[in-house]
Amino acid sequence: MIKTILAPFRAVMRFPLVQFAAVIFVIFLLQAADDNSIFGRIFEGLDKLTDETVQWASVAFTVKSFTKSWLTFGFMIAYVYLAFWLMLSICGAVLRYLMDIAGRYNFLWSRDPIARSRGIAAYRAWVPLEKIRPEHISQRDWEEQFAWPPNNRPPYRPLGQRVMRASLAYVFIVLVALAGFQLLTPFHVLSWLASAFGYKIG
Repeated sequence: MIKTILAPFRAVMRFPLVQFAAVIFVIFLLQAADDNSIFGRIFEGLDKLTDETVQWASVAFTVKSFTKSWLTFGFMIAYVYLAFWLMLSICGAVLRYLMDIAGRYNFLWSRDPIARSRGIAAYRAWVPLEKIRPEHISQRDWEEQFAWPPNNRPPYRPLGQRVMRASLAYVFIVLVALAGFQLLTPFHVLSWLASAFGYKIG
């Protein structure tokens, strides 16, 4: 019932322009608040963080008035986006945890609706995997190999290994992109970054 009520709101909030407008509105709301209020102090901290980031960027490359205004605008929006993402992620994790507790202890007779909803989601996720199952492999063996191992362990790597692999992949992609900028374009990003940290690329 809650998902049905919130479905239109969630659909609207998924649009990037709506998210962008919400972030701009929040920034204006924080800026218009009194300096001694909580919102005013939050904007003061956001303003200082943005200024420090722009100053750090000015070490890597030349920042003039036009570039500084765009960097301030972009970094402030990016920080507010990040703050919203963190808050929504934390709220979602807490809500899922509370729903797990409610379903486990059948709070307000909610176990059956929660189990039915999650069963439908699990079946919809299973159907694409089942469509490619060869006929000579039984459904049970197929499930134990790819979906639900017999030892009740998840069929994917631990969180630490997944984070490490993803981080290494992103670092490799960023280094390749920076090397491409360094060698193929007039924007010598690697030289700028090296000079910012006191090194020199000959």
